[in-house]
Amino acid sequence: MQAIATTGRKWNRPSEKLAREMAEKLSIPYAERGRTNIPELCQSYNAKFALVAKKGLLTLVTPEAELFFHPNMAHLRMKNLRFGDGDRMAEAMGLEPGMDVLDCTLGFGADAIVASAVVGDSGSVTGLESQPLIEAVVGYGLANYENDTEQIIAAMRRVKTHAIEAYDYLKAQPDNSVDVIYFDPMFRHPFAESKNIAPLRPVANKNPLTVETIAEAKRVARQRVVLKESSKSLEFARLGFLERAGGRYSKVQYGVIRL
Repeated sequence: MQAIATTGRKWNRPSEKLAREMAEKLSIPYAERGRTNIPELCQSYNAKFALVAKKGLLTLVTPEAELFFHPNMAHLRMKNLRFGDGDRMAEAMGLEPGMDVLDCTLGFGADAIVASAVVGDSGSVTGLESQPLIEAVVGYGLANYENDTEQIIAAMRRVKTHAIEAYDYLKAQPDNSVDVIYFDPMFRHPFAESKNIAPLRPVANKNPLTVETIAEAKRVARQRVVLKESSKSLEFARLGFLERAGGRYSKVQYGVIRL
């Protein structure tokens, strides 16, 4: 992993402690920040990415952009749910309070937060992210971000994350052990206007989903396996998603396998 862990320019003990803990967890070097800028610091360690601890959270600095955790993307969707307008993902997944959900493509965590809000205290949401640097930023944010409403903070705190490939995780799970399994690999082949996920691309896993992964998901899920993709995507047919949900004229649809 071509990465270092360091602090923001304004050093303090909590930031250094967090950066050192992340360096140990991810087996990457801890780099003293001093007055050095991030590109120069990366160059001195022959690193491509920098995991920066600042203001109580983590930011992943890539050559193209910065990835930091913020629940903004979940806000409007949760507002729609509160006012009874629904959420297409939640509808495709058939979510209800008390369900156990496995999100196999955590990304920024917005889908996991919305799912957590719907299933509530009596349910559970587990988010998998194959890229450890992304999981570090988002997982730590879900567990520690505080500047928000009680409802969103509670939904975030209920999401548990793991840095692991979905297939490897699924292989280790018992049959029929979660209600719904969800995949959203869309940022690997994004729409041109999808700028809000640009920071993910340099470090994201671009490998396509495999038939074997979906087969494991069908074994582990009790009720549904759901795939979010472009409405014109050939992935639905390739992976065996014959049922479609979502807006008729939407650029995005959800493939549903009912079990």
